[in-house]
Amino acid sequence: MLPYKSLIQIDRTSSVSLYIQVCNYFISLITNGTLQPSEMLPSTRNLALLIGVDRNTIKLAYEELISQGWTESIERKGVYVLSSLPIRTQKNRSDVKNIKEKQDAFLWTNKFSKAILSKNLQKTQLAIDDGFPDVRLAPIDELMREYRSISRKFYGRNFLKYGDAKGSENLREALCKYLLTTRGLNVEIEDMLITKGSQMGIYLSAQLLLEKGDYIAVGVSNYATADEIFKQTGAQLLRVPVDEYGMDVDYLEQALRKKKIKAVYLIPHHHCPTTVTLSMERRLKFLMLAKEHKFAIIEDDYDFDFHYANKPFLPLASIDHHENVIYIGSITKTFAPALRIGFMTGPSNFIHAATALRELIDRQGDTILEEAFASLFNQGEMNRYYRKALKIYKQRRDMFCELLKVNFPDEMEFKIPEGGMAVWSVFDTDIDLIKLSDNAARKGLDIGNGLFYKNELFTTHGIRMGFASLHEKEMTDAISILKKVIR
Repeated sequence: MLPYKSLIQIDRTSSVSLYIQVCNYFISLITNGTLQPSEMLPSTRNLALLIGVDRNTIKLAYEELISQGWTESIERKGVYVLSSLPIRTQKNRSDVKNIKEKQDAFLWTNKFSKAILSKNLQKTQLAIDDGFPDVRLAPIDELMREYRSISRKFYGRNFLKYGDAKGSENLREALCKYLLTTRGLNVEIEDMLITKGSQMGIYLSAQLLLEKGDYIAVGVSNYATADEIFKQTGAQLLRVPVDEYGMDVDYLEQALRKKKIKAVYLIPHHHCPTTVTLSMERRLKFLMLAKEHKFAIIEDDYDFDFHYANKPFLPLASIDHHENVIYIGSITKTFAPALRIGFMTGPSNFIHAATALRELIDRQGDTILEEAFASLFNQGEMNRYYRKALKIYKQRRDMFCELLKVNFPDEMEFKIPEGGMAVWSVFDTDIDLIKLSDNAARKGLDIGNGLFYKNELFTTHGIRMGFASLHEKEMTDAISILKKVIR
């Protein structure tokens, strides 16, 4: 007889009934080949004594096994593993481990074997991040108040049903008004799609625009996740130089004489990672080339609302008269990143197709959350938040840049960004950024190692250093740790 006393370990603190625990253990023994078809189970009396439970518990477990089709009761003989079950070969644990190390259990194409997943910043105490908002400033209490209020009202229950895949009508209407007021962008509500962050907008655009072998123009330095999204379609990346005025449109014009380009990906405000802003002259020329060569412009304007030096330039979408621009933005990237609400707009047919594709990925977003955000926009709360955050982030930017200037005059170079929430800092090549990141983590500071920004052409020794999420003391503590690590 098998050593059931050690094979079946009862947990009396578990919420799972004892007889179900026994039943599940037997199922496991059958499926892993320890118990074979037609093999007899121990008597209820013996098993009850062995594992220290009441005999009725074992009877109930055996009845459950029979009802589920794992065993059969033969009169005057006992309970047996069902004879018609397929025979399974038992493998010891080391064999199973070795097989898993050598090959997968089924055939599939792993396109993400080298992917490095994002950090869990929810567990980080002190961080110089990639440029994220300070969630402590966001009017979360007001948002949750609206969320609870809507869910309690009689009409709020309707928002728990499937709704419009384009998102809350009230939020889309509020966003259309907001974009018109802040960006001069005139959008019809039917041409507005709410997404799970700006990243979903990039993904939807790439899937609709690109096929294997197509060219998409991106910056030599670029948002690495966007690069990966484009590569997944099978498209080829045409790298265009980026200087202090943004992506080099003259370089693109030369490339268009030799190659058919389906799309151009632009981050016009606070380019990632370098934080430079695309000049108005280049914006107009990009639009002219898009009209002439019939390519799409994917405009990723994720943090338009935070511009400090002067008023931000109008988005390309605001001055596009030929419907060449797909405009993508984010609410939560400047509010609280984990809430995941962004938007995209563009030609009507394109947005309709994007909505249909979005339904295949994710039927819709959180309607009540979207309705709560709509209320904050309509009440003016979002405008008040943006004004407050803009003032605070400007002060933090100035203090952070001063700290960098004073503490690292020879170790790094940077320019004070006109907007955004991060400083692009290029370090002295003698400083090993991987070791710097590791050593800083040991001292309680989370900071990137620069690998995320590198690609086949861009190898600059730099890190985006986010200042927005740090208040004065945190900023001072972070710089103090960084200084010790470097020196």
